[in-house]
Parts: sequence; C-alpha cells; structure tokens
Amino acid sequence: MKLKLHVNGAKHTVEVAPMKRLLDTLREDLALTGTKEGCGEGECGACTVLIDGAAVNACLVPTCQVEGAEVRTVEGLASDGRLHRLQRAFLDNGAAQCGICTPGMMMAALALPKKSSLEQIRAGLAGNLCRCTGYMKIYDAVAQFLAGEKR
Repeated sequence: MKLKLHVNGAKHTVEVAPMKRLLDTLREDLALTGTKEGCGEGECGACTVLIDGAAVNACLVPTCQVEGAEVRTVEGLASDGRLHRLQRAFLDNGAAQCGICTPGMMMAALALPKKSSLEQIRAGLAGNLCRCTGYMKIYDAVAQFLAGEKR
C-alpha cells in the first residue's frame, strides 16, 4: 500500500506492506536509523517516537496508522548542525552511554509537561529501559531541559 507520511517536518511517500511496523518503515524505507529496536514488543522504549506529540513505541504501531499524523524521531531534534537543547542536556550530564536507549529516552522526555517534578520525570520515562547506567544522570538531563526549554 502507498502511504503519505509526515516525518520530522518532511513529506514522504512510501510503499509498505499493510501491517509493516512504523519502526521498520522509519529505519528501512526512510533511513532514519536513530530510532532503535530493543525488544520488539513494546517493553523497553528504545523505539519511542512522537506521533502528534504523544510518545509511542514504534515497534507496536502499523505504519498505516500514522498516515496524516506528524511523526517526530530523534533525527528531527538537531537543526542547522546544532544540537537540540535536550541533546545538549544529555551530553552535559553524561546521560548517554551505549546509545541504544538514548533516542527513546529523549523522545519520551519531549512528551513530558514542562514543569515536571522528579517523580513525574521518573514516571514519564518508566517505559524506557537503560541497561548501562543508573537513571539519575538521565533524570538530571531531562530536568535541566524541562527547566529552561521552549519547545
């Protein structure tokens, strides 16, 4: 089936199987490999993207369901060769290690309310697993971002 997608502010037309996962379409058809596959079952959050501003696991969403929606991936954060403020906060706080969970963590963080408390940040990122580190540096980076970012 031929679909028209809106990803990171750009329009794309893709030919996909009816139930092809959004994760696979992003990685294989659009070459947006920043979105990672961890578990493939919606349990780890590595594939988190924003669909119309809501954080979702791209491994659970058929591509056909996002036609007409705005999809945002980690590649849509940086602009003009400059890191997004959230990416800078992750860098400044040493919040990224191997990089598998980082894109999903960032996308989930973008869906949080600006005035989130530490408990709200923890709850908002609870669906995103990191196997490399404790979460405090990640929480610190997200808190720093939320404290001063205009999205």
